[in-house]
Amino acid sequence: MQGHLDELGLPDARRFEIAVRRLADSLSHGTDRSPWLGSGFEYVQSRPYEPGDSVRAIDWRVTARTGRFFVKQYEAQKCMPVELVLDTSASMTTSSTPLSKYAMGLFLAGGLALACLERASPVGLVAAGSGGFLSRPSLSKGRILQWLLRLRDFRYDEHTELATRLADLSARLKQRSLVIVLSDLHDARAGESLKLLATRHDVVVLQLVDPAELGLRGAGLFFAREAESGRVFATHGRRAHVAPAELGAELALAGIDHLELRTDREYVHAVRRFFGARGGLARRAR
Repeated sequence: MQGHLDELGLPDARRFEIAVRRLADSLSHGTDRSPWLGSGFEYVQSRPYEPGDSVRAIDWRVTARTGRFFVKQYEAQKCMPVELVLDTSASMTTSSTPLSKYAMGLFLAGGLALACLERASPVGLVAAGSGGFLSRPSLSKGRILQWLLRLRDFRYDEHTELATRLADLSARLKQRSLVIVLSDLHDARAGESLKLLATRHDVVVLQLVDPAELGLRGAGLFFAREAESGRVFATHGRRAHVAPAELGAELALAGIDHLELRTDREYVHAVRRFFGARGGLARRAR
């Protein structure tokens, strides 16, 4: 069964692209200053000339003012590759709010991807559903927009393969990378895969949560159907089906940054603060 994101809280393709570009601008602004100096794009300061420095780097204005040779220093280019892992499984499309987890995840994936390109970090994407979509890291904005528009189409019956996709990614990555996972984390095996990945890479988890997963006020006992397996089970309105705080504490012990994002709350500023606090959207490769 196929659907389209218009049903899950996103606008048509043109307005969707505009909204993603605006999100990227918001996420980029003020969140990613570099502490490293070297050859790059943005002027930082001038320092006294040292033997071996290129003549082309001489800051002639400062040199003329001081009578001593100075050279310009620039903000170093951020080149750590970024891998976005977007959960495309059926549980992401079920929603009790106008904005689904999948719509939020795709919006954020697009915004983060374009923001990272502004920092000269190549971006790739792995779809963590049974469909198996994969885009290798690239600096092409056109390729990013292509996979964004392609992923506006989804399936209501796609199973989660998050743990498997993370394991495959861990085996494939040769260079230290920033891995950003956007998922509701309904795959019980994903925790171990995330911890393994974090031993070699910088891993961030944005856990997308529908408020109904935290309990249904005023509801007693009722029967529900699991989105991916079709399994029918009995539950109670007071029961929470996810525990983001507990999971966040567990991931923190493995050095993984975790942020819970609810579909019924504002999320752009929360994501911006989160990445600003951890040092930016892209870190320098080591």
